[in-house]
Amino acid sequence: MERDLDHKLAIFLKKARGDMTYAQFARKAGMTPSTLFRLENMQQSITLRRLEALLIRLKCSPKTLFGD
Repeated sequence: MERDLDHKLAIFLKKARGDMTYAQFARKAGMTPSTLFRLENMQQSITLRRLEALLIRLKCSPKTLFGD
């Protein structure tokens, strides 16, 4: 299940980043570009605290991220 959630987060982040560079989107998301890269490539899991902060900064709900 953990890998499934990491995968959903990775897809969400790549889609949300769009054409922005890692540096641009990382600044918007409140994390370093290297953390963003690792999350997008499922090399790192996100903590609940960081996930909550990310959703607030991107003005998204958990439903937007994880779907139904």
